[in-house]
Amino acid sequence: MHRAGHPDRRALLSGGLVVTTAALVGCSSTSAAPSATSASPEGRPTSPAAAFARLMEGNKRWVSGDLQHPDRDPNRRQFVAEGQEPFGAILSCIDSRVPPELLFDTGLGDLYVMRTGGEAVGPVVTGSVEYGPMTSGTPLIVVLGHQRCGAVKAAYKSIRTGKPLPGNLEAIAEALRPAYEQAVREGGADPVDSMARAQVTLTSADLRSNQDLAPLVRKGALAVVGAYYSLDTGKVDVLAGAPS
Repeated sequence: MHRAGHPDRRALLSGGLVVTTAALVGCSSTSAAPSATSASPEGRPTSPAAAFARLMEGNKRWVSGDLQHPDRDPNRRQFVAEGQEPFGAILSCIDSRVPPELLFDTGLGDLYVMRTGGEAVGPVVTGSVEYGPMTSGTPLIVVLGHQRCGAVKAAYKSIRTGKPLPGNLEAIAEALRPAYEQAVREGGADPVDSMARAQVTLTSADLRSNQDLAPLVRKGALAVVGAYYSLDTGKVDVLAGAPS
């Protein structure tokens, strides 16, 4: 999948440059919250299929504009102050137009969110993605790419022309090189969009086969989904790994 002289995909997951990630929200244990009356009225999904359905229902509301804005009031804030049990972990881009909590119509304590340029990965990013499934039973991971990704476009141009990006941005381009190479092999009318989709499918596949996450996937306790967000429509489409 990679050319001689370039790091392989596993190396990128286990030892690449770490791009800015969301904090590991409340790294304390998930202790009991003070009052069940402040819990989400629908309850926390406990299976991959139920968690995935909850996310996609929220995205349908985002597309239609019929939003519920769940789990976003002072009662919910108080309920999750002492502990958390998010039902999903989202690895998405830093793009300001792609905030996972909004496009899935979720609220406080519902999602772990990691955001890096073009969903680039490194050891801390991977560890952050692993945190929920490995410590609090989070049953779903979603790797979310998107339309017109600026990070992917910049990386594509840099790799194609051989002109490095300035500063640490070059590390993002190197992390996205396997996706570039796949997009070049596959061809297509829009190579940048192909690269964005390749980054999603490669990263989700790597996480699915991760030595720590793979056992959870095999026993059905975790699903790793690759998905793509349309800036034009607001819709999330699944590229790989939807739980049945």
